[in-house]
Amino acid sequence: MKRKAVMKGEGGEAQRRPHRMRLPGFLIDEEIGLGDVVKRVTYAMGIKPCGGCEKRAAALNRWMTFHR
Repeated sequence: MKRKAVMKGEGGEAQRRPHRMRLPGFLIDEEIGLGDVVKRVTYAMGIKPCGGCEKRAAALNRWMTFHR
């Protein structure tokens, strides 16, 4: 049985750690979340952000991050 990675949040509640995916160093300099990637791509395509975009980006950032 697999154990789930858990960390303590600001309020003392347990939170899951985000999945971390390693990318080659020439692609990114710092850690970036999946929500930030989606936000940048949609902005580059000309899609205007709505009110729920920030909530979606925050949720995706908690779910997965990319690092060097």
